[in-house]
Amino acid sequence: MRVAIVLDNGFEELEAMGPIALLRRAGLTVDIVGIPGKEVTGRFQVTYSPSIPFDSYDFSQADCLVLPGGPHYQKLNKNDKVLELIKEFAQHKVLAAICASPTILGHAGVLKGKKYTCFKELDEDFGGFYQYQFVVTDDNIITGISAAASIDFAYAIIEKLLGKEKLESMQASIYYDAK
Repeated sequence: MRVAIVLDNGFEELEAMGPIALLRRAGLTVDIVGIPGKEVTGRFQVTYSPSIPFDSYDFSQADCLVLPGGPHYQKLNKNDKVLELIKEFAQHKVLAAICASPTILGHAGVLKGKKYTCFKELDEDFGGFYQYQFVVTDDNIITGISAAASIDFAYAIIEKLLGKEKLESMQASIYYDAK
């Protein structure tokens, strides 16, 4: 299975790097898709290079779209192509967003009637049901509250895409005890 992680300059590194490492460890193919092009830099100056340029990436090949948070969420929220992808993935595939990025899902209307979480101070009335917890999964939409939830967020994606048994096997390989 393939996961596309969309980044623009200013993304939150922990919310991108933790999930990238864990998703790959679980055996998923993870593509880092950069809106500015072949190089994308986070809010703390960590640069992914090369990333796949957004305009040349074939999103139809991805099973899951992941949107880390950070200041770049404001750019993503104004990007019509990203908003189209969000609506498309919400209907047919797995859509995951953490921290500030679930607000983009809310503005796009995909959180209506759904349980979700996001960075508490950015929560608006999105027509859904806000949950103050690390990670919320409602059908095919996965949301995380903040950078502190990055590992649990990645675990929810792995479980959704590969199943509980694969998740537990991967967790055991890194000595994670969920009890």
